[in-house]
Amino acid sequence: MNKRVLVTGGLGYIGSHTVVELLQSGYNVVIADDLSNSKEFILDRIEMITKQRPVFYCIDLCEADAVKNLFDKEHSFDVIIHFAAFKAVGESVVQPLKYFQNNLVSLLNLLRCMDGHCINFVFSSSATVYGEPQELPLKETTPLSKALSAYGSTKQMGEEILEKVAAAGKVQVISLRYFNPVGAHSSALIGELPLGTPNNLLPFVAQTAMGKQKQLTVYGDDYDTPDGTCIRDYIHVVDLARAHVVSCNRQVEKNNQSAYEVFNIGTGKGLSVMEVIKTFEKENQLKLNYIVGRRRSGDAASVYADVEKAHTVLQWKAEKDIVDMVKDAWRWESALQLQAVEK
Repeated sequence: MNKRVLVTGGLGYIGSHTVVELLQSGYNVVIADDLSNSKEFILDRIEMITKQRPVFYCIDLCEADAVKNLFDKEHSFDVIIHFAAFKAVGESVVQPLKYFQNNLVSLLNLLRCMDGHCINFVFSSSATVYGEPQELPLKETTPLSKALSAYGSTKQMGEEILEKVAAAGKVQVISLRYFNPVGAHSSALIGELPLGTPNNLLPFVAQTAMGKQKQLTVYGDDYDTPDGTCIRDYIHVVDLARAHVVSCNRQVEKNNQSAYEVFNIGTGKGLSVMEVIKTFEKENQLKLNYIVGRRRSGDAASVYADVEKAHTVLQWKAEKDIVDMVKDAWRWESALQLQAVEK
């Protein structure tokens, strides 16, 4: 294929899996990552899986000169995939300015430097843009409500910025609104690597099973859902990564129908927190230590996708189910523990 893709945040959780899928699909990949929420050894793991080593730049995208220097060195890209952002919903409620500064300035710096270097852009958006859901399942045409967190606000603002820039004829954009990524690569060489206490459910579940966390807290069992716990649309990270490859293909082959396109990326099926816990226990033959606590600020009761547009227009569909997700997550956590013991 010989097409070049810049992947910002390419050593992070979703970014690293996407880099693997891109390389295996014939793309040449350049990674930009500041290592604020990732580790450089993931570059070695990507090479172990793909037998290819991407070009890597350790830069902070909030530094305009660093972004300009990157484009000056690499000259041009066929597509830019922008993952680099702070992503902890709970932290964003407590530290909103940190999220507005990082997530928006990095995006603006990229867009300012793209002129003459790239016209195709795939944006890592989120189901948090929908706010408190006004209808279920959520469709791309569902009106957006006020975001429940600063993280969600930055994704709403990011989409609006990109839509306006695309309308001005500056760039072709695909925004992927994905739901709850979980799981890990089947090789157990890459997976979610939270720094400190995990913010997402499945890493916390796996770390609790491993004994790294003493106890798992289920945040509320009094929601208006069948078992009282929050419902989310969990999607395997490899399926999500492949959606980005399909989006790149769509842009380089000029199959996009407009300058700005939006797609929900999920399974279309909601699972409760308790269903995930019970499936993890059953499939991995483990017993988790968990309690039920108070609701967490910023959490909606139920969020799951209508993915018909992704199926019919983007020609993408999730292939892995919750069993794959919990098994791969545990395989990854077990591999991390083995490496720690060997060290």
